[in-house]
Amino acid sequence: MLRFLPSPVCATIMFLLFVLNLLVWAVPVYVMILIKVLTRGGWRDRVSVIMSNLAQRWARTNVLIGDWMLATQWDIEGVENLDLSGQYLVSANHQTWNDIYVLMKTFGTDAPFFKFFIKKQLMWVPILGPVWWALDFPFMHRHSREAIAANPALATQDIETTRRACERYGDQPVMILNFLEGTRFTRAKHDAQGSPHHNLLRPKAGGLIFALQAMGEKLSSILDVTIVYPEGACGFWQFFGGRMKRVVVRVREIRVPSDFYHGDYAGDEAFRKRVQNWVSEFWSEKDQLIDSLRQQARREMPA
Repeated sequence: MLRFLPSPVCATIMFLLFVLNLLVWAVPVYVMILIKVLTRGGWRDRVSVIMSNLAQRWARTNVLIGDWMLATQWDIEGVENLDLSGQYLVSANHQTWNDIYVLMKTFGTDAPFFKFFIKKQLMWVPILGPVWWALDFPFMHRHSREAIAANPALATQDIETTRRACERYGDQPVMILNFLEGTRFTRAKHDAQGSPHHNLLRPKAGGLIFALQAMGEKLSSILDVTIVYPEGACGFWQFFGGRMKRVVVRVREIRVPSDFYHGDYAGDEAFRKRVQNWVSEFWSEKDQLIDSLRQQARREMPA
Protein backbone atom coordinates (compact mmCIF):
# COMPACT_ATOMS: atom_id res chain seq x y z
CA MET A 1 0.00 0.00 0.00
CA LEU A 2 1.79 3.13 -1.30
CA ARG A 3 -1.00 5.68 -0.95
CA PHE A 4 1.17 7.91 1.22
CA LEU A 5 3.55 8.68 -1.68
CA PRO A 6 3.46 12.00 -3.56
CA SER A 7 1.06 11.91 -6.51
CA PRO A 8 3.72 11.97 -9.30
CA VAL A 9 5.66 9.11 -7.66
CA CYS A 10 2.50 7.06 -7.15
CA ALA A 11 1.47 7.65 -10.77
CA THR A 12 4.87 6.56 -12.08
CA ILE A 13 4.94 3.38 -9.99
CA MET A 14 1.39 2.44 -10.92
CA PHE A 15 2.06 3.08 -14.62
CA LEU A 16 5.14 0.84 -14.50
CA LEU A 17 3.20 -1.89 -12.70
CA PHE A 18 0.47 -1.75 -15.37
CA VAL A 19 3.11 -2.06 -18.10
CA LEU A 20 4.78 -4.97 -16.28
CA ASN A 21 1.40 -6.69 -15.86
CA LEU A 22 0.73 -6.29 -19.57
CA LEU A 23 4.10 -7.79 -20.50
CA VAL A 24 3.72 -10.71 -18.08
CA TRP A 25 0.33 -11.74 -19.45
CA ALA A 26 1.42 -11.08 -23.04
CA VAL A 27 3.67 -14.18 -22.90
CA PRO A 28 0.93 -16.85 -22.44
CA VAL A 29 -1.44 -14.85 -24.63
CA TYR A 30 1.03 -14.84 -27.52
CA VAL A 31 1.55 -18.56 -27.12
CA MET A 32 -2.21 -19.00 -27.47
CA ILE A 33 -2.26 -16.67 -30.49
CA LEU A 34 0.20 -18.99 -32.25
CA ILE A 35 -1.93 -22.02 -31.35
CA LYS A 36 -5.06 -20.24 -32.56
CA VAL A 37 -3.48 -19.47 -35.92
CA LEU A 38 -2.65 -23.17 -36.33
CA THR A 39 -6.03 -24.59 -35.29
CA ARG A 40 -9.52 -24.70 -36.76
CA GLY A 41 -13.07 -25.60 -35.73
CA GLY A 42 -13.82 -26.65 -32.17
CA TRP A 43 -10.19 -26.48 -31.06
CA ARG A 44 -10.01 -22.86 -32.20
CA ASP A 45 -13.12 -22.09 -30.13
CA ARG A 46 -11.49 -23.68 -27.06
CA VAL A 47 -8.41 -21.52 -27.58
CA SER A 48 -10.65 -18.42 -27.76
CA VAL A 49 -12.20 -19.31 -24.40
CA ILE A 50 -8.76 -19.81 -22.84
CA MET A 51 -7.60 -16.47 -24.21
CA SER A 52 -10.66 -14.71 -22.78
CA ASN A 53 -9.88 -16.24 -19.39
CA LEU A 54 -6.28 -15.01 -19.62
CA ALA A 55 -7.48 -11.53 -20.57
CA GLN A 56 -9.85 -11.51 -17.61
CA ARG A 57 -6.98 -12.43 -15.28
CA TRP A 58 -4.91 -9.59 -16.75
CA ALA A 59 -7.78 -7.17 -16.09
CA ARG A 60 -8.27 -8.55 -12.59
CA THR A 61 -4.57 -8.05 -11.83
CA ASN A 62 -4.86 -4.42 -12.97
CA VAL A 63 -7.69 -3.99 -10.49
CA LEU A 64 -5.65 -5.57 -7.69
CA ILE A 65 -2.81 -3.16 -8.45
CA GLY A 66 -5.23 -0.24 -8.24
CA ASP A 67 -6.73 -1.51 -4.99
CA TRP A 68 -3.22 -1.76 -3.51
CA MET A 69 -1.97 1.59 -4.75
CA LEU A 70 -5.01 3.85 -4.49
CA ALA A 71 -7.49 4.93 -1.85
CA THR A 72 -10.42 5.19 -4.28
CA GLN A 73 -13.80 4.52 -2.68
CA TRP A 74 -16.01 2.28 -4.81
CA ASP A 75 -19.81 2.23 -4.67
CA ILE A 76 -20.95 -0.48 -7.10
CA GLU A 77 -24.40 -2.05 -7.33
CA GLY A 78 -26.20 -4.29 -9.81
CA VAL A 79 -23.68 -7.02 -10.69
CA GLU A 80 -24.79 -9.56 -8.11
CA ASN A 81 -26.96 -11.74 -10.36
CA LEU A 82 -25.07 -11.76 -13.64
CA ASP A 83 -24.50 -15.05 -15.46
CA LEU A 84 -20.84 -15.95 -16.10
CA SER A 85 -21.98 -18.05 -19.06
CA GLY A 86 -24.20 -15.33 -20.56
CA GLN A 87 -23.85 -13.01 -23.53
CA TYR A 88 -24.42 -9.31 -22.79
CA LEU A 89 -24.33 -6.00 -24.59
CA VAL A 90 -22.97 -3.33 -22.25
CA SER A 91 -24.06 0.27 -22.75
CA ALA A 92 -22.22 2.83 -20.61
CA ASN A 93 -21.89 6.58 -20.49
CA HIS A 94 -18.40 7.73 -21.48
CA GLN A 95 -16.44 10.55 -19.83
CA THR A 96 -12.77 9.50 -19.71
CA TRP A 97 -10.45 6.63 -20.63
CA ASN A 98 -10.62 5.70 -16.96
CA ASP A 99 -14.08 4.30 -17.76
CA ILE A 100 -12.37 1.15 -19.08
CA TYR A 101 -10.66 0.55 -15.75
CA VAL A 102 -13.94 1.29 -13.94
CA LEU A 103 -15.65 -1.40 -16.02
CA MET A 104 -12.84 -3.85 -15.19
CA LYS A 105 -13.41 -3.12 -11.50
CA THR A 106 -17.19 -3.28 -11.83
CA PHE A 107 -17.47 -6.65 -13.51
CA GLY A 108 -14.31 -8.33 -12.22
CA THR A 109 -14.97 -12.08 -12.15
CA ASP A 110 -18.77 -11.67 -11.94
CA ALA A 111 -19.28 -11.54 -15.71
CA PRO A 112 -17.53 -12.59 -18.95
CA PHE A 113 -14.55 -10.54 -20.13
CA PHE A 114 -15.79 -7.57 -22.14
CA LYS A 115 -14.81 -6.68 -25.69
CA PHE A 116 -15.42 -3.49 -27.59
CA PHE A 117 -15.46 -2.04 -31.09
CA ILE A 118 -12.02 -0.87 -32.24
CA LYS A 119 -10.89 1.22 -35.19
CA LYS A 120 -9.25 -1.07 -37.74
CA GLN A 121 -6.08 1.07 -37.70
CA LEU A 122 -5.48 0.02 -34.07
CA MET A 123 -4.84 -3.54 -35.22
CA TRP A 124 -1.22 -2.42 -35.72
CA VAL A 125 -0.70 -1.15 -32.15
CA PRO A 126 2.37 -2.96 -30.70
CA ILE A 127 1.59 -5.86 -28.32
CA LEU A 128 -2.13 -5.07 -28.03
CA GLY A 129 -3.14 -5.14 -31.72
CA PRO A 130 -2.58 -8.90 -32.26
CA VAL A 131 -4.19 -9.61 -28.87
CA TRP A 132 -7.35 -7.70 -29.82
CA TRP A 133 -7.45 -9.63 -33.10
CA ALA A 134 -7.03 -13.00 -31.38
CA LEU A 135 -9.71 -12.12 -28.82
CA ASP A 136 -12.14 -11.49 -31.70
CA PHE A 137 -12.67 -7.80 -30.99
CA PRO A 138 -14.77 -6.32 -33.83
CA PHE A 139 -12.51 -4.05 -35.91
CA MET A 140 -14.44 -1.18 -37.49
CA HIS A 141 -13.46 0.78 -40.61
CA ARG A 142 -15.49 3.88 -39.68
CA HIS A 143 -15.42 5.43 -43.13
CA SER A 144 -15.98 9.15 -43.53
CA ARG A 145 -19.26 10.47 -44.91
CA GLU A 146 -17.39 11.57 -48.03
CA ALA A 147 -16.06 8.04 -48.63
CA ILE A 148 -19.51 6.51 -48.13
CA ALA A 149 -21.04 9.05 -50.51
CA ALA A 150 -18.48 8.05 -53.14
CA ASN A 151 -18.97 4.32 -52.48
CA PRO A 152 -22.33 3.53 -50.74
CA ALA A 153 -21.31 -0.13 -50.29
CA LEU A 154 -18.95 1.01 -47.53
CA ALA A 155 -21.97 1.90 -45.36
CA THR A 156 -22.69 -1.79 -44.66
CA GLN A 157 -19.07 -2.88 -44.25
CA ASP A 158 -18.96 -2.39 -40.47
CA ILE A 159 -22.29 -4.18 -40.05
CA GLU A 160 -20.94 -7.24 -41.82
CA THR A 161 -17.70 -7.06 -39.83
CA THR A 162 -19.64 -7.02 -36.58
CA ARG A 163 -21.90 -9.87 -37.64
CA ARG A 164 -18.94 -12.05 -38.52
CA ALA A 165 -17.24 -11.25 -35.21
CA CYS A 166 -20.38 -12.07 -33.22
CA GLU A 167 -20.86 -15.31 -35.14
CA ARG A 168 -17.39 -16.38 -33.99
CA TYR A 169 -18.51 -16.03 -30.36
CA GLY A 170 -21.04 -18.83 -30.89
CA ASP A 171 -22.16 -19.95 -27.44
CA GLN A 172 -19.09 -18.52 -25.70
CA PRO A 173 -19.65 -16.19 -22.72
CA VAL A 174 -19.06 -12.63 -23.88
CA MET A 175 -19.77 -9.00 -23.12
CA ILE A 176 -19.68 -6.44 -25.95
CA LEU A 177 -19.10 -2.88 -24.79
CA ASN A 178 -20.83 -0.08 -26.69
CA PHE A 179 -20.45 3.55 -25.63
CA LEU A 180 -23.81 4.75 -26.92
CA GLU A 181 -22.72 8.39 -27.13
CA GLY A 182 -19.97 7.43 -29.57
CA THR A 183 -17.40 9.71 -27.92
CA ARG A 184 -16.35 11.02 -24.52
CA PHE A 185 -18.67 13.55 -22.90
CA THR A 186 -17.53 17.15 -22.70
CA ARG A 187 -19.63 20.21 -22.06
CA ALA A 188 -18.50 21.66 -25.41
CA LYS A 189 -19.72 18.56 -27.30
CA HIS A 190 -22.94 18.62 -25.28
CA ASP A 191 -23.66 22.23 -26.18
CA ALA A 192 -22.71 21.75 -29.84
CA GLN A 193 -25.17 18.84 -30.09
CA GLY A 194 -27.94 20.64 -28.27
CA SER A 195 -28.39 17.46 -26.25
CA PRO A 196 -31.70 17.36 -24.34
CA HIS A 197 -29.93 15.51 -21.51
CA HIS A 198 -28.11 17.37 -18.78
CA ASN A 199 -25.30 14.84 -18.22
CA LEU A 200 -25.19 12.91 -21.49
CA LEU A 201 -24.67 13.36 -25.21
CA ARG A 202 -27.33 12.21 -27.62
CA PRO A 203 -27.41 8.38 -27.87
CA LYS A 204 -26.78 6.69 -31.21
CA ALA A 205 -29.70 4.30 -31.50
CA GLY A 206 -28.55 2.96 -34.87
CA GLY A 207 -25.27 1.72 -33.44
CA LEU A 208 -27.07 -0.03 -30.60
CA ILE A 209 -29.62 -1.78 -32.80
CA PHE A 210 -27.04 -3.05 -35.27
CA ALA A 211 -24.97 -4.47 -32.38
CA LEU A 212 -28.13 -6.14 -31.01
CA GLN A 213 -28.99 -7.68 -34.36
CA ALA A 214 -25.41 -8.82 -34.91
CA MET A 215 -25.34 -10.63 -31.56
CA GLY A 216 -28.77 -12.16 -32.12
CA GLU A 217 -31.35 -13.61 -29.74
CA LYS A 218 -28.74 -15.52 -27.73
CA LEU A 219 -28.11 -12.15 -26.08
CA SER A 220 -29.04 -12.40 -22.40
CA SER A 221 -29.84 -8.69 -22.01
CA ILE A 222 -28.45 -5.19 -22.23
CA LEU A 223 -26.48 -4.07 -19.19
CA ASP A 224 -27.03 -0.35 -18.78
CA VAL A 225 -24.01 0.95 -16.82
CA THR A 226 -24.09 4.39 -15.23
CA ILE A 227 -20.70 5.77 -14.13
CA VAL A 228 -20.49 8.82 -11.90
CA TYR A 229 -17.35 10.60 -10.71
CA PRO A 230 -18.66 12.78 -7.85
CA GLU A 231 -15.61 15.08 -7.98
CA GLY A 232 -15.55 15.15 -11.78
CA ALA A 233 -13.83 12.96 -14.34
CA CYS A 234 -10.03 13.12 -14.48
CA GLY A 235 -7.33 12.04 -16.91
CA PHE A 236 -5.47 8.74 -16.79
CA TRP A 237 -2.32 10.20 -15.23
CA GLN A 238 -4.39 11.93 -12.53
CA PHE A 239 -6.10 8.62 -11.86
CA PHE A 240 -2.71 6.90 -11.50
CA GLY A 241 -1.73 9.64 -9.09
CA GLY A 242 -4.67 8.92 -6.79
CA ARG A 243 -6.87 11.90 -7.63
CA MET A 244 -9.94 9.79 -8.42
CA LYS A 245 -11.24 9.69 -4.86
CA ARG A 246 -14.66 8.10 -5.36
CA VAL A 247 -16.54 6.28 -8.11
CA VAL A 248 -20.22 5.37 -8.16
CA VAL A 249 -21.46 2.68 -10.57
CA ARG A 250 -24.98 1.37 -11.09
CA VAL A 251 -25.75 -1.58 -13.39
CA ARG A 252 -29.24 -2.58 -14.46
CA GLU A 253 -30.43 -5.23 -16.89
CA ILE A 254 -32.70 -4.13 -19.73
CA ARG A 255 -34.66 -6.74 -21.61
CA VAL A 256 -34.77 -6.25 -25.36
CA PRO A 257 -38.13 -6.39 -27.23
CA SER A 258 -38.03 -9.57 -29.31
CA ASP A 259 -38.81 -7.86 -32.63
CA PHE A 260 -35.78 -5.56 -32.29
CA TYR A 261 -33.55 -8.44 -33.40
CA HIS A 262 -35.16 -8.62 -36.83
CA GLY A 263 -36.51 -5.16 -37.77
CA ASP A 264 -35.17 -3.04 -40.62
CA TYR A 265 -33.76 0.04 -38.91
CA ALA A 266 -32.58 1.66 -42.14
CA GLY A 267 -35.64 0.98 -44.29
CA ASP A 268 -38.62 0.87 -41.89
CA GLU A 269 -39.36 4.36 -40.56
CA ALA A 270 -41.94 3.15 -38.00
CA PHE A 271 -39.48 0.58 -36.61
CA ARG A 272 -36.68 3.15 -36.51
CA LYS A 273 -38.87 5.59 -34.58
CA ARG A 274 -39.86 2.89 -32.08
CA VAL A 275 -36.22 2.01 -31.44
CA GLN A 276 -35.26 5.66 -31.03
CA ASN A 277 -38.09 6.26 -28.55
CA TRP A 278 -37.07 3.16 -26.57
CA VAL A 279 -33.43 4.25 -26.42
CA SER A 280 -34.41 7.83 -25.58
CA GLU A 281 -36.56 6.62 -22.69
CA PHE A 282 -33.86 4.64 -20.90
CA TRP A 283 -31.28 7.32 -21.72
CA SER A 284 -33.48 9.92 -20.00
CA GLU A 285 -33.77 7.60 -16.99
CA LYS A 286 -29.96 7.33 -16.93
CA ASP A 287 -29.67 11.13 -17.01
CA GLN A 288 -32.00 11.43 -14.02
CA LEU A 289 -30.09 8.70 -12.18
CA ILE A 290 -26.80 10.58 -12.66
CA ASP A 291 -28.36 13.71 -11.14
CA SER A 292 -29.67 11.66 -8.21
CA LEU A 293 -26.33 9.92 -7.59
CA ARG A 294 -24.44 13.20 -7.70
CA GLN A 295 -26.80 14.81 -5.22
CA GLN A 296 -26.47 11.81 -2.93
CA ALA A 297 -22.68 11.91 -3.19
CA ARG A 298 -22.61 15.62 -2.30
CA ARG A 299 -24.72 14.95 0.79
CA GLU A 300 -22.35 12.18 1.91
CA MET A 301 -19.18 14.22 1.44
CA PRO A 302 -17.60 15.33 4.71
CA ALA A 303 -18.11 19.00 5.53
